[in-house]
Amino acid sequence: MSAAASVQASRTPPRERRAELARRLSAAGGGIAIVTTAPEVTRSRDTEHPFRADSYFHYLTGFDEPDATLVLQADGRCELFCREKHAEQEVWTGVRLGPDAARDTLGVDAAFPNAQLDKRLPELLNHAPTVWTIFGGGGALAQRLEGWLDEVRAHSHFGHEPPAAHRDLAALLDEMRLVKRDDELALMRRAASISAGAHLRAMRFCAARFRADPAGSVAEYEIEAELLHEFRRHGAAGPAYPSIVAAGPNACVLHHSAGPARLQAGELCLIDAGCEVEGYASDVTRTFPASGRYSAPQRELYDIVVAAQEAAAAATRPGLRHREAHHAAVRVLAQGLLDTGLLSHDRHGTLDDVIEHARYRQFYMHGTGHWLGRDVHDTGDYLARNEAPFEQPDYLGGRVVKHPSRKLEPGMVVTLEPGLYVRPAEGVPERYWHLGIRIEDDAVVTADGCELISRGVPVQADEIEALMRGAA
Repeated sequence: MSAAASVQASRTPPRERRAELARRLSAAGGGIAIVTTAPEVTRSRDTEHPFRADSYFHYLTGFDEPDATLVLQADGRCELFCREKHAEQEVWTGVRLGPDAARDTLGVDAAFPNAQLDKRLPELLNHAPTVWTIFGGGGALAQRLEGWLDEVRAHSHFGHEPPAAHRDLAALLDEMRLVKRDDELALMRRAASISAGAHLRAMRFCAARFRADPAGSVAEYEIEAELLHEFRRHGAAGPAYPSIVAAGPNACVLHHSAGPARLQAGELCLIDAGCEVEGYASDVTRTFPASGRYSAPQRELYDIVVAAQEAAAAATRPGLRHREAHHAAVRVLAQGLLDTGLLSHDRHGTLDDVIEHARYRQFYMHGTGHWLGRDVHDTGDYLARNEAPFEQPDYLGGRVVKHPSRKLEPGMVVTLEPGLYVRPAEGVPERYWHLGIRIEDDAVVTADGCELISRGVPVQADEIEALMRGAA
């Protein structure tokens, strides 16, 4: 870990977030919250996997080093436990912040070396009404927590008393993370801009290769390399998730990893790739023609997906429910499937029949969007838990009783990603076989609609074709 990471933490210590979480802890009955970040993980022998801080921990601290723990009390007092300075190891792995500097740098009330964690935590847990941790965050903390609680119980004859409840801290933090502040949105706009530039680079790269050799081909991993180059040269930490680069038929595999398969002239290339900037993700998908021009069947389906995304964007604004963007996209996609003959009126019924019985799912089997933020599929409940449940479609052709989808608010960030995926099957017109198309943009919910922050790369078919014709 380099010194630069620790310096970055000093620029933007999120004291306000910790203060807000303390207020929420107090309102929920008080107690003590324990949040850990990940350890370094060995890749092979003496090398480690690239380290990424836990999203919750980094949200509350801005601290990028591994093996650290934040303890926050409902009265607002916070303590950090981290690695000690170690001159010999720092020669190999970079300068550590250390406990002495951590207090002022990170704005915590106290900082201690990790060696003091087992002594300090039983003291803090004694007489705390509730202990809060991130449920499902890994077994290491759970095991240590049980040991700390046993230590408190062992001194019950002295009047020591462990917390009466253990609750999920994510229930409080997820709601905090769901609505982004201006500083967070600025980082997400930057990530989206870099990602859009990477998609432009990949399109131009393919256009140049096929212009030089119209009968040639390009490996998926070569295209992925262009994306990674653009991410890093603009200061992104790297991809926010494994980049999907899918050539031709591979575009019908939703999470296809870039590999040795080769993009051929006349095929479509689907790229789903986004970078991460200071812990915030982007998530962008484009589908473009390898040779620079969509064929007639490709263009038919592509225009349907574009129209579906436009309908989803129109349904993404404050007061509307998150799921309404999906409903709007599905209606356009289902009509397009009927218009093209991928679904037939004789066999599948009317548009309403296709939607009610989810017959479109043969060609569109995922949702239209998800929360975006520090994680690509970010935290936050999709349902309005404060509203009464009712019977509704389960979008698999049946019915289910559940809470309604939650209403959108300014500052929420969602993806809008309709698609169509056509595999060879009986009754499916052959001209559409092996076509996979997805378009995805990152949408910030604003006061009166939404802002598509990843539109630095075009989405309209004519504009993509013009871009590839003009690529150097």
